[in-house]
Amino acid sequence: MPESSPTETPSPLARLWADMVAAGWREPILRTVSHLLLIGLVLLALSLSRLRQPVLSDFNLSAATVEPTASSALAGTATVSREDGEVAPPVFGPLVAEAEHLSRAVNPHTLIPTRGRTEVVTYTVQPGDTLFGIAQRFNLKPETVLWSNYFTLKDDPHLLRPNQVLNILPVDGTYHFVTEGNTIEQIAAFYRVTPDTIISWPGNGLDPAQPVLTPNTYLVIPGGTRELQAWVLPSLPRTARSGARANSNFGQCPGGYTGILGSGTFVWPTQSRTLSGNDYSNIHRGIDIRAGLGDPIVAVDNGVVMYAGWNDWGYGNLVVIDHGNGWESVYAHLSQWSVQCGQSVKQGEVVGAAGSTGHSSGPHLHFELRFNATFVNPWTVLP
Repeated sequence: MPESSPTETPSPLARLWADMVAAGWREPILRTVSHLLLIGLVLLALSLSRLRQPVLSDFNLSAATVEPTASSALAGTATVSREDGEVAPPVFGPLVAEAEHLSRAVNPHTLIPTRGRTEVVTYTVQPGDTLFGIAQRFNLKPETVLWSNYFTLKDDPHLLRPNQVLNILPVDGTYHFVTEGNTIEQIAAFYRVTPDTIISWPGNGLDPAQPVLTPNTYLVIPGGTRELQAWVLPSLPRTARSGARANSNFGQCPGGYTGILGSGTFVWPTQSRTLSGNDYSNIHRGIDIRAGLGDPIVAVDNGVVMYAGWNDWGYGNLVVIDHGNGWESVYAHLSQWSVQCGQSVKQGEVVGAAGSTGHSSGPHLHFELRFNATFVNPWTVLP
């Protein structure tokens, strides 16, 4: 018979574990041990966190200074410098808010400081400039630019030309050329301001106690206004009879016509529907519509031609149509006209070709609308 291997004697712990298993205590023991291990890990983590936390008593917070850093400024933090020279960890919240030298500026737009000027400067007109564009560049009203350059522009925006040197006032208002006999009271009344407005403007250099005007000099009139001196084409109804041809300015028709009536609705006089130059305002009673040289210009509504020919007051070659219902339309700076006095034209019919005649700096159409002899902004009625 083969020899049997000797039997190993179990250890006391093994026999104890076997007895517990036999008694059914295996599961309760494992659960208890796992719970004890979990509690131990939690206690260990708490101990380690207390060891790494700074002791606040080591810092003299009353003497600490708050110094933002590149990274802390972005994160809303600040670093605290201790008296011993060491830098503490970032501190969040109140320390940054309470730092006086980190307060936000009241006006953040400080890249280009704006300073008011009192002197009049000059500007040389460039190709492509318009009166409205120049005014916008200097933050002024177009009227101010026009009124301060009467001897150059004669109150007509279409007289603007490249290389002209314009006076640019520091504020909105007018520019008065002093002549012999002028008084401050007269000037103030003419421009609808008070005498003190003129005297107190520092750029005028007047002594408030005894203001004396010097002939052949200029005065800035802040807030001043005046009537335009430019000639404006009068209303030309079809039933009128001008009589004196000398006053007709070449192209005006004698009147007394009958013909087709307008519908009261309008089409665009040009293929383009965009602005090219001056917009409608109280110094420019029409709109300059983009048009190339020779582009067709059409009647915006049915009507009778009341002006067809040259106009030497700035409009150049001009056509005026009376629509018989209170409306009139004006087409200026044409290179040529293709209608004649008294002719009835239909809406959309060609009346001429775009040009740059008269007071014009380039091809376009100067277009006006009037209702019962009152100017109407074309933008409000064109489709």
